[in-house]
Amino acid sequence: MALQAEPRAGRPLAAASGRCQSPIGPPWGRKRPKGRSGWSLAGEMWSAGCGGATGPVLLGLLLGLLVPGGGAAKTGAGLVTCGSVLKLLNTHHRVRLHSHDIKYGSGSGQQSVTGVEASDDANSYWRIRGGSEGGCPRGSPVRCGQAVRLTHVLTGKNLHTHHFPSPLSNNQEVSAFGEDGEGDDLDLWTVRCSGQHWEREAAVRFQHVGTSVFLSVTGEQYGSPIRGQREVHGMPSANTHNTWKAMEGIFIKPSVEPSAGHDEL
Repeated sequence: MALQAEPRAGRPLAAASGRCQSPIGPPWGRKRPKGRSGWSLAGEMWSAGCGGATGPVLLGLLLGLLVPGGGAAKTGAGLVTCGSVLKLLNTHHRVRLHSHDIKYGSGSGQQSVTGVEASDDANSYWRIRGGSEGGCPRGSPVRCGQAVRLTHVLTGKNLHTHHFPSPLSNNQEVSAFGEDGEGDDLDLWTVRCSGQHWEREAAVRFQHVGTSVFLSVTGEQYGSPIRGQREVHGMPSANTHNTWKAMEGIFIKPSVEPSAGHDEL
């Protein structure tokens, strides 16, 4: 099924098929309550995971973080740390960074990245990781100016950009790329924020290491079958369209005490 652009026609995307089933019975089978617990968060991630062992792998990850003494926090202020799983909200357009097993029908043909208004979509979870050579130990606070990878939890692909035009706005295409969290050097994004570390209550920007663009949303909407989802793309300058904030997720407790520092947002 091809996607259509709104408000103007864009290049179609190719939709992949296939769904997986959630285990029956609580806590996975019941409706997710408002202000859900970590258990129902894990159920949400299982129910959206498709393709082979994706669901069980995710369940293991979440349960490992949620068991007593697992070193994770679900709510409250604090720092974003390496290994945390979270959703990212564009503060101007109020959509969460999202991906799914739907490929661009033009440009790179890689897995598409969009913005969604829904707060409870499990396809909006991303894991904070270091580069291929490390540099982001689990639980270490993410520093302002640090390069990280954002790995889409349900598909294992990394947030990525390159010199292809985006399908609706003709900005720089942003995709999800790689297999099982391993892609290439175009998966690296520098966290631009104020102070020494990325704070969960603060707005940040993500600047691509390889091409210098900023992760952005400017409001263009896709049509069927993902009607209303927004295009995510790269823009060459910092502006109101590229500020993001950490939202729902599982945050690994800091393994070291942070110190005061500089301002670079």
